Amino acid sequence: MKKIGVISLGCDKNRIDTENMLAFLEEEGYVFTGDPKDSDIIIVNTCAFIDSAKQESIDTILEMSDFKQNGKCKCLVVSGCLSQRYMDSLVEELPEVDIFVGTANYRELPELIKDFMNNHSKIAIKNEINKRDFTKKRVLTTPYHYAYLKIAEGCNNNCTYCAIPKIRGKFTSRPMEEITSEAKDIIEKYGVKELNLVAQDITRYGKDLYGELKLVELIGELEKLDCSWIRLLYCYPELVTDELISKIKNSQKVVKYIDIPMQHASDNILKRMNRHVRQQFLQDLIDKLRAQIPDIVIRTTFIVGFPGETEQDFEILYNFVQKNAFDKCGFFAYSREDGTPAYDFENQVDEDIKQQRVSMLYELQEEIMAEKSNAMIGKIVDVMYEQVDFDSQCFVGRMAEDAPEIDRVVYFTSTEPVDIGGMYKIKITEKIGLDLKGELV
Repeated sequence: MKKIGVISLGCDKNRIDTENMLAFLEEEGYVFTGDPKDSDIIIVNTCAFIDSAKQESIDTILEMSDFKQNGKCKCLVVSGCLSQRYMDSLVEELPEVDIFVGTANYRELPELIKDFMNNHSKIAIKNEINKRDFTKKRVLTTPYHYAYLKIAEGCNNNCTYCAIPKIRGKFTSRPMEEITSEAKDIIEKYGVKELNLVAQDITRYGKDLYGELKLVELIGELEKLDCSWIRLLYCYPELVTDELISKIKNSQKVVKYIDIPMQHASDNILKRMNRHVRQQFLQDLIDKLRAQIPDIVIRTTFIVGFPGETEQDFEILYNFVQKNAFDKCGFFAYSREDGTPAYDFENQVDEDIKQQRVSMLYELQEEIMAEKSNAMIGKIVDVMYEQVDFDSQCFVGRMAEDAPEIDRVVYFTSTEPVDIGGMYKIKITEKIGLDLKGELV
């Protein structure tokens, strides 16, 4: 029985691709191991969004290649965005790799592995970027109480800094019945309690397939299923409609949490980024969300040091973050990506200046989040239990306002047994860094 070890890098959308891949391999009788030394076949599903992600992918491939010398590995496979974007050069630069596939060849992977094991001839297959191979077949790699649910592939926004359209192609929605069927399957098979909806832009869902925006209707179908939380990730600001806001406000299952990548606050930079809105629109949207849903948690991201970003532009961004005191916020130094319009823009910002500005914003955001965490002390909140932290001798869970893997956690003690995925009333007693600690009520 051949054992396969898989490493999935990058975003949660890439993780779903990995889970699809595992399902096809499982059907062919492969078994999975978490130990590369014990793997007959190693697969690295890569990311190529920004330079740091590309470097992590390359480093991981080289690390895994060592197991061809010092382990059982007979076949090293590289898949995903790095492979799709740079396959021609990678074939020359990484002779250690036996099979290269792109972002939509997962159904073919078992046969490709079989061919290589029989013939030992290197294989490199890059798919057409608009090829779609949606499947509801998955082997869940997250803890079973939550899962990501991909509702579309690709992107039409064409931001000047982003290579995603060149890697993943145009925005393509999945049929609604296929999404709801997949959600039903993983809920019944694994006991999933939390569905995290993902795509490059979930707010655009349905426009290409049905001629109109269908995210709210899709949410309505998912609400009928036996899950506790539905979370909305990656909502582009211009398509956060009044109908969607109303759904978040009134739904018993959609958590009061929305991820809206804003990317900047200076109109000058937003225009250069080819973003479709300006600062006043963003401010009006924030104000509307907070007025209609007072307990809404807004998560956002900003790119710092975009070409042409002046001290004044950065000051506008800094003041915008300070004024709005976002609940969750990420900051990324601009990465100059070949093949994107911004790569050739004049007035590229010095790397040291980028990092200084990112540090300033993170210091500000930590102050904001520390204040928000302090305000939680003494409150009783609902927490979904996830795991045990043996070092602290505590159970660990999350509130609805915290997304898995990226946001804070709640450590808590209990004299009673607790079940993973169960919901418990926890009284918050203290703050640990930006995380919280409490006790079962």
